[in-house]
Amino acid sequence: MAAATANSASRPSSKLAQLTESLKLEHQFLRVPFEHYKKTIRANHRVVEKEMSAVISGVADAADGNLSRDDAVNHLSSLVSRLQGLKRKLEEGNRAEHLQAQKCRVRLDHLESADAENMSEWNSTRLNRILVDYMLRMSYYDTAVKLAECSNIQDLVDIDVFQEAKLVIDALQNKDVAPALAWCADNKSRLKKSKSKLEFQLRLQEFIELVRAENNLRAITYARKYLAPWGATHMKELQRVMATLAFKRDTECATYKVLFEPKQWDYLVDLFKQEFFKLYGMTLEPLVNIYLQAGLSALKTPYPYTIYCYEDDCTKEDPLSQESFRTLALPLPYSKQHHSKLVCYITKELMDTENPPQVLPNGYVYSTKALEEMAKKNNGKITCPRTGQIFSTSNTINIYD
Repeated sequence: MAAATANSASRPSSKLAQLTESLKLEHQFLRVPFEHYKKTIRANHRVVEKEMSAVISGVADAADGNLSRDDAVNHLSSLVSRLQGLKRKLEEGNRAEHLQAQKCRVRLDHLESADAENMSEWNSTRLNRILVDYMLRMSYYDTAVKLAECSNIQDLVDIDVFQEAKLVIDALQNKDVAPALAWCADNKSRLKKSKSKLEFQLRLQEFIELVRAENNLRAITYARKYLAPWGATHMKELQRVMATLAFKRDTECATYKVLFEPKQWDYLVDLFKQEFFKLYGMTLEPLVNIYLQAGLSALKTPYPYTIYCYEDDCTKEDPLSQESFRTLALPLPYSKQHHSKLVCYITKELMDTENPPQVLPNGYVYSTKALEEMAKKNNGKITCPRTGQIFSTSNTINIYD
């Protein structure tokens, strides 16, 4: 009785430990909406500063100038209209901030709702979140939206954030850098702090497109205005790109030919994604990849599956019994196991001194608990689940004896 009580007490404790470890992986889950919230606040603050500065400047001009009564009234009326416009913008900004704060609250509540009793349901929700994250990163936006709606997890995923990225990515794929440059301008201080090269690379590409169109005068003017400020930190790249004015778009010189290739746009898309993920505190790899790699590296051992793991003999619960997962696990390190562990094929529970392994006459090993339960249901007979052979309980041998 005492042992049973101890076992029942240890199971919740074990689940709680697993839950605690699991929650440590939810950094991105909270970071993304928080970063979005901060970005909204900064944008609203910039709007207020800009508009108020303009209004104060306008009032000062009116006070210093010798305006007629009608001109003064018109001038002040325009300032009032501007302030009314600012009020509308602030109301919209306030609503946006409220929505972002609410999303942060919902996610905190979701994490707090996790406990040992509802782990199955909570993990199912997390799996859906991870799948939505993967779909959004792979540009399957419509599918991601449908999965989020079907699972009722719209507030737990970052569809709105990825929609922002989608506009830029679509534009870059259509060879348009304007939205990407606008995004850089909106996040200039943070990109500068992280020493991002995104804006510089976008400017280079815009210069290359002018050279491709053989519009050299515009290209030179563009370089003076937008590329020259980068000279102190990126002189070599600038020199290389400026040389395209002489080599032209149809050059066969590999050093410059590559600058005109379409894959440069793919490079810009990848670079934007990296900067976007860093800005919002996201992992560079999709979450599903990280979880799969972690799981596979924990399971991967030097055991040669290709030799010993046959279709009828290998447990289907082991992902590495499948060729596709073995291929995925190839670059991963082996699991570091100091001690071997035996897991029962039937119950999937650990076999140890309290639940010792038993050997059947055909050589297969199962836990004592599994065989006893099977014998109770079959009048003392044990059926090997792998071969179908039937044995008596007296035929089993305890390995630890």
